[in-house]
Amino acid sequence: CREYQSAMEGLESSCGFGDQIIPQCKEVSRFLEARTGFRLRPVAGLLGSRDFLNGLAFRVFFSTQYIRHSSRPEYTPEPDICHELIGHAPMFADVAFAEMSQEIGLASLGASDAEIELLARCYWHSVEFGLVREGGELKAYGAGLLSSPGEIRYALESGQPEYRHWSAEEASEQVFPITDYQPVYFVADSILEGKEKIRLFAKGLQRPFYARYNAMTKRIWVDRAVQRKALE
Repeated sequence: CREYQSAMEGLESSCGFGDQIIPQCKEVSRFLEARTGFRLRPVAGLLGSRDFLNGLAFRVFFSTQYIRHSSRPEYTPEPDICHELIGHAPMFADVAFAEMSQEIGLASLGASDAEIELLARCYWHSVEFGLVREGGELKAYGAGLLSSPGEIRYALESGQPEYRHWSAEEASEQVFPITDYQPVYFVADSILEGKEKIRLFAKGLQRPFYARYNAMTKRIWVDRAVQRKALE
């Protein structure tokens, strides 16, 4: 999508993106924070859905640091630095996409385990594997597609998958495979539409409080007192 192409130009000129080096997360994080306030925070491995989504509420993206094995350069069963920097980082430089991701994170604060699963599916079908209609053509904005030369061709050229118009409610109920190409892709008319529909979906969740992010203090504001249950 055009947002990705625009951000990649900036990453190439500012952070050394290219085929000769692996860019440093610190430099990429500095670039993103200047654009949208998002920061990369390195982690050694995968996090649970709740911890990962909670980070998005604070405009923090937990990034792996290892790189896939050279014997299979086009595939990895787990996200690696190629997936993070080629797939995710450019899109986090776009304001609308960053806000859409943060809406999912804010909704995860105080959510039940069942609601976390719904939000994780929304995340998967948008931030990871979302498509957008641009000039009458389908374009990729999800990181799982942008970092996979095999799946981006499958999604856009094979004619095999099913395409559905973006609906956060429907996406939250759509199960997905994690070791194969996706059978269903959700298509938004724009990233702004994607953000707005996620915001409305999150608003309908029965949460114990309503949370917003203060960009100046990098803290979360809630609209009511949060009570902690005593441990027995």
